[in-house]
Amino acid sequence: MRIAQPKPFFFQQGKRAVLLLHGFTGNSADVRMLGRFLEKKGYTSLAPHYKGHGVPPEELVRSKPDEWWEDVVSGYNQLKEAGYEEIAVAGLSLGGVFSLNVGVKMPVKGIVTMCAPMSMKTTDSMYEGVLKYAREYKRYEGKSKEEIEKEMVPLNEGTMPSLSELRDLVYDVRDQLDEVYAPIMVIQSRNDEVIDPDSANVIYEEVSSYKKELKWFEQSGHVITLGPEKEQLHEDIYQFLESLDWNV
Repeated sequence: MRIAQPKPFFFQQGKRAVLLLHGFTGNSADVRMLGRFLEKKGYTSLAPHYKGHGVPPEELVRSKPDEWWEDVVSGYNQLKEAGYEEIAVAGLSLGGVFSLNVGVKMPVKGIVTMCAPMSMKTTDSMYEGVLKYAREYKRYEGKSKEEIEKEMVPLNEGTMPSLSELRDLVYDVRDQLDEVYAPIMVIQSRNDEVIDPDSANVIYEEVSSYKKELKWFEQSGHVITLGPEKEQLHEDIYQFLESLDWNV
């Protein structure tokens, strides 16, 4: 049985807008509950999908970080074109890296990073994550074990050429942290199984923001937005957004 795939979302509510950004191999489902929570609190939110995400993994391995960044910029511009003048940005994992990049390159009211990496594993280790995603995606599609194994053969024998560009992107953003001036909340899971949790300290210490917070979660894993502390996460992000100097 095929199950409907998650779609990008645009929850229009109040005049304050938040651009929500998912992680590498993720999709809008990673931030949908946060978006619905913010909607109830009077905030508009928009979550784009990056090229190659939320679609078959064969498309992911052909996509590139510069294309994903274009989708982030398009999401930001979509909010602007819809009349939202003041935009905050919040992102999970790679979405947190993109959130910092948005803060460097565009006007934002505030930034929230969640489990955002400031160092990267080898490309071989990163590709193992892509293969895990591919297998899970095919299982989610309802394919048989035999179908999955057959379709995994070319993926197992191949690689994702743009993973080195993804590593470069993370280090480029890290080098520009001192150009981040917007208020920021840095969120990190203590038990993160995917990235080095010390990345949170790097972000917190190196940004130039006059208003900055660092919040640790003790019981969550990497995808903190879907973890056991998600209600507290929602509330903390809401309180941070409420503390910003909105004009609307």
